[in-house]
Amino acid sequence: MAEGELPAVLILDIGGTHGVLEDLAALLKKHFHLITMKEFLGNKEEMRKKIQSVFVFECRPTIDRELLESLPNLKVIANSGVGVDHLDLKMISSFGVKVTNTPQAVADPTADIGMALMLASARRLVEGSVLNFLGPSYFFGTPRFCCERDDLSESISGM
Repeated sequence: MAEGELPAVLILDIGGTHGVLEDLAALLKKHFHLITMKEFLGNKEEMRKKIQSVFVFECRPTIDRELLESLPNLKVIANSGVGVDHLDLKMISSFGVKVTNTPQAVADPTADIGMALMLASARRLVEGSVLNFLGPSYFFGTPRFCCERDDLSESISGM
């Protein structure tokens, strides 16, 4: 790597169904020279010595022995996801390559979704929403899904 040249990172692709999101790719391009798997396979001899890192996005590209053997200057595999179960850590470390991960990256959003699902289930919000938008006729009669109360001020009609 020449002085002033950005370190090269191998990614599967930019955009599309399995590629790195375009916004994320724009951020990566500020610090790295991105090489897609198609570019790498098209010119393996030239690219293999430039690549120092692999960015794994949604378990892609697949890290196998053949890929590791073809990248002599590989130093790190950066995984952007929860867990590293899809990576053979023992094999990767045998090549002297480090693996990074983002633990706790989605802990708060996961907790938020979990709480929302529990509240929606406990308060039957889905049925309430259907009743609100489609009316009682959707249920073929007036449903009894809340609690039977005469006083509407004790119940929640919506959020």
